[in-house]
Amino acid sequence: MVNSLESRTSRSSSPPEAWKPLVRAVRLAQRPLQRFLAIEAASGIILLLAAGLALAAANSPWARSYAVFWHTPVGLRLGSFTFERSMEWVVNDGLMVIFFFVVGLEIRRELQDGELSEWRRAALPAIAALGGMVAPACLYLMLAGSGEVRSGWGIPMATDIAFAVGILALLGSRVSAALRVLLLALAVIDDLGAILVIALFYSAGVKVSGLLIAALAFATIVLMQRFGLRSKPLYVAPALIAWAGTYHAGIHPTIAGVILGLLTPVRAWLGPQGFVDHVREPLAGLATPADTASAHGASDALREIAFASREVVSPAESLIDMLHPWVAYLIMPLFALANAGVALSTGELDAASASVAVGVGLGLLLGKPFGVLVACWLSMRLRVARLPAGVGWRDLAVLGVIAGVGFTMSLFVAQLAFVDEARLSAAKLGVLAGSAAAAVLGLALGRILLRRAGASAALSVDEAERSTEQ
Repeated sequence: MVNSLESRTSRSSSPPEAWKPLVRAVRLAQRPLQRFLAIEAASGIILLLAAGLALAAANSPWARSYAVFWHTPVGLRLGSFTFERSMEWVVNDGLMVIFFFVVGLEIRRELQDGELSEWRRAALPAIAALGGMVAPACLYLMLAGSGEVRSGWGIPMATDIAFAVGILALLGSRVSAALRVLLLALAVIDDLGAILVIALFYSAGVKVSGLLIAALAFATIVLMQRFGLRSKPLYVAPALIAWAGTYHAGIHPTIAGVILGLLTPVRAWLGPQGFVDHVREPLAGLATPADTASAHGASDALREIAFASREVVSPAESLIDMLHPWVAYLIMPLFALANAGVALSTGELDAASASVAVGVGLGLLLGKPFGVLVACWLSMRLRVARLPAGVGWRDLAVLGVIAGVGFTMSLFVAQLAFVDEARLSAAKLGVLAGSAAAAVLGLALGRILLRRAGASAALSVDEAERSTEQ
């Protein structure tokens, strides 16, 4: 039975017009790539390679060409209307909107059905994330001194999900499932905090006309949902208008992406059982002998099956599945290529720029784990939260250090915090150094402190509670 099924699959595995030897060769070449992309740390590895390439370009004889390329103007002209921006702007203010849209979708999903759907489960990661944001910002302000350099306090607050998950994946069975879930919940809340910081503190003077345009676009999207319109292409136009209105208002347009993600429905229309019930009759119609089934009837049946396939999961879930690979393997590496290129020569850094680099680097490396651990200790001391089963203080120590890898979001906030090139380069240098040090230290601590697999390496919940009471 299995062999016959495999033979039928192999016979129909390529179109009739394809040349099978060439198809087999292509699939053979794809297998290593598919295996690599299936690895949980793959996106982090690609991001690391992109950052390394940007650093190499910025410190090579082609450094000027690298800078000129990202400042190359691109745009659109329609009659007298001209809209031109740099390649760097296209990545940071255009493509990164999709990144923030996916972040908004993931936050909405977690609020509906995930770790943030119940306050008891959300309490610990929320408090840990808050501590992990406040402590680095305070440490930065202590080290940065006064003046314009203080505007970089938001840079060391963020955690890079791709790198953090990748580091945990490299630790393998030493990491318990509960610790992975805790890190993901912390990172999602951390992203939400970073988004609020960007919206409240890193937006220019707000123009009411732009806000009205964006508000009208968002209201249109909500109204379309109330009318039951589920086709995703219909929402592209109002989404673009929302982006344009937000940009015109002086608020960073990535905020529009987050709001659009939060507005996306997270409940499936049919669900798995509804899908089975819905396709039963169309499938029976397709099984009718060819001489009695009409082409029109087959077309109707296929439309019903296509509808059921689309509505078996929620729009948010299907959009995450569709966009996440593009974000992980294209948009984030492009962002790294555009923003991680900084000259490593520190000889030209003045005292203010040096304080920016040190404040950001130490904020990520020391401020993050200190804030996470102190916040967790206080929450359990006050009995506001409990450690998940299988997670102990060793796990939290590793978690806090890994949370100091703030690559993508930290570089993004740095772009908003500093206009001056010297300050911006210093901030990037601090992000790269602090994130790299946190990644190496996190891996080392994980191999030392989490010597045994899973829960056997961690303190039990009762032990953790007793340790907080002592």
